Amino acid sequence: MKYGMNVLLWIDHLDDSILPVLESLKAMGYDGVEVPLFQLDEAHSQSWGKRLDDFGLERTAVTVRTAEDNPISPNAKIRAAGVAANKRTIDCCHALGVQVLCGPFHSAIGEFSGAGPTADEWKWGVESMREVAEYAEQANVVLAPEAVNRFECYLANCMVDLSRFVTEVDHPSCKLLYDTFHANIEEKDPVQAIRTCAPHVGLVHISENDRSTPGQGNVCWDETFDTLREIGYDGWLVVEAFGLCLPRIAAATKIWRSMFESEEQLAREALDFMRSNVARRW
Repeated sequence: MKYGMNVLLWIDHLDDSILPVLESLKAMGYDGVEVPLFQLDEAHSQSWGKRLDDFGLERTAVTVRTAEDNPISPNAKIRAAGVAANKRTIDCCHALGVQVLCGPFHSAIGEFSGAGPTADEWKWGVESMREVAEYAEQANVVLAPEAVNRFECYLANCMVDLSRFVTEVDHPSCKLLYDTFHANIEEKDPVQAIRTCAPHVGLVHISENDRSTPGQGNVCWDETFDTLREIGYDGWLVVEAFGLCLPRIAAATKIWRSMFESEEQLAREALDFMRSNVARRW
């Protein structure tokens, strides 16, 4: 198992302010960090790839698509912009040394039609993701699109839908992300949801129901770890939590109050929580 920490708890674009955090995360024992890729600058990514190598930290990454580059838009030019943006993100992943790219980049975050996905939207999503997966294969990057809750997108909210989506993409470089926060909202049975997506899991987000310190909320953690062991998962466990450091991210994630003592406390206790659960089962 590898343990990662999403640095969106501190920053939404890598700069020198994150250096003390990276040093601390490495000292705690994290294997890697999850890097937000919202500003797509290949030269910047290459520079930071070298710096993260120096820290001895491996990388996953997270990205999103918006209304301007929505892969399921009825406008063909916007769909093409979505494919192009995902490919540019993969270029940045390659430069940064990212192993897995996750997030709801199958469609635009926060954009709604007032209904579920149409047959055309689903088809456009599958076709665009297959093209992006073919590109990702050449860059040695694994895609892990994410099912997010109904308040954030409408293409894929639960693992039944996301598993069908990935099955239809039908490419070895396209897997999926299982996120405990979104599953806690959308799944009637999170354990069965893990079994449903078992053949495709490429990354797991460890995220509490209120986005605070994992293990201190009401996510069914024992059942989650038991089932991950049952399906033979042995990949990245990445902590995804949000706080008040970044006003823009706090607004996007609807975080209005502090739910932990400090970012360092959360990171340290989250790693201990993951390690102890894995040690009891694997």
